[in-house]
Amino acid sequence: MSENPAASRVLVLNSGSSSVKYQLLDMRDTARLAVGLVERIGEQTSRLKHTCLTSGDTREHTGPIADHDAALKAVAEELSRDGLGLDSPELAAIGHRVVHGGMFFTEPTVIDDEVLSEIERLIPVAPLHNPANLTGIRTARALRPDLPQVAVFDTAFHTTMPESAARYALDPKIADRHRIRRYGFHGTSHAYVSRRTARLLGKDPSEVNVIVLHLGNGASASAVEKGRCVDTSMGLTPLEGLVMGTRSGDVDPAVIFHLARVGGMSMDEIDTLLNKRSGLFGLCGDNDMREIRRRIDEGDEEAALAFDIYIHRLKKYIGAYYAVLGKVDAVAFTAGVGENAAPVREAAIAGLAGLGLAVDPALNAVRSGEPRLISPESARVAVAVVPTDEELEIATQTYALVGKKN
Repeated sequence: MSENPAASRVLVLNSGSSSVKYQLLDMRDTARLAVGLVERIGEQTSRLKHTCLTSGDTREHTGPIADHDAALKAVAEELSRDGLGLDSPELAAIGHRVVHGGMFFTEPTVIDDEVLSEIERLIPVAPLHNPANLTGIRTARALRPDLPQVAVFDTAFHTTMPESAARYALDPKIADRHRIRRYGFHGTSHAYVSRRTARLLGKDPSEVNVIVLHLGNGASASAVEKGRCVDTSMGLTPLEGLVMGTRSGDVDPAVIFHLARVGGMSMDEIDTLLNKRSGLFGLCGDNDMREIRRRIDEGDEEAALAFDIYIHRLKKYIGAYYAVLGKVDAVAFTAGVGENAAPVREAAIAGLAGLGLAVDPALNAVRSGEPRLISPESARVAVAVVPTDEELEIATQTYALVGKKN
């Protein structure tokens, strides 16, 4: 930890393939001091938007930012202008979101060369994410080599799944050789939302079973039993499971063989089809739920069918995870669609009264940034809307680990 025992700030970095999201938090009261986004890295139209929350000032810059190294240096410069620079003795650590940790990383980990090597070895199962995460880590370490850097893994929360849920029905020798199993993703969100839902019910996480529905452009479901994940919808990669913005979710694996043999498509073309040109976008040409709902209101049948397929898959997972858990205390909606699309919540729960699930139309229609229940008081199972806070979760896990090491 920092030589200053009072160091209480954590910088959270989420490095994507062409973007860097960041937040600086003071963990004494979890107050956000600064937030920002660098996007379109490597293009002439790069953009950095930075907000200092202590002063309320927002600054925006456009122009070429060549790479992640330049992007993080620009972020450090903006923070310094607000007196919140990376050289501050109050900075305790930098927490990095890392998408894939495999089975090797089951909890937040202080980054060293061995950790970097293992994250690199996992690139074949996370080719879009881990390389960008690594770039952000290496640049941050170069900027502050003396500061603890912590990796918080999307997959870690799901490593508590029993083998019966995590294993595919494949030859174990082949599966183990190629690291094939269900890893799951969005773990920081599922961890945060399941705990926050328990608090909303006035209980300890160890006392409740929660089905968490993380519905954004990427979407995943999890079954959380007494604070531990026992099943999740995403698998070896983020492609499996729910219908998403551009990803297909579950398909018969033989579709791939069919497209290759009969359709004459290459593996790269099939990969692009399933990951970038399927889901809601593939079904109706839009992956924004707001636009899809607008089209439905205007009588667009293509958009209506896409919505129905999306909801049908969602219901299947609610029912499946109800069966896995046996007893459910709450279903929690989160992320962009889950938090803001009342029609999605209403449609997903409709017809599930036999499972003790219902939505109060008036409560469901309320827009709020606060965690809240949208089920009638008489409902046997609570239905909640819980805004996710992955940055706070990463900062909390980072600070807790750094504190232990101190």
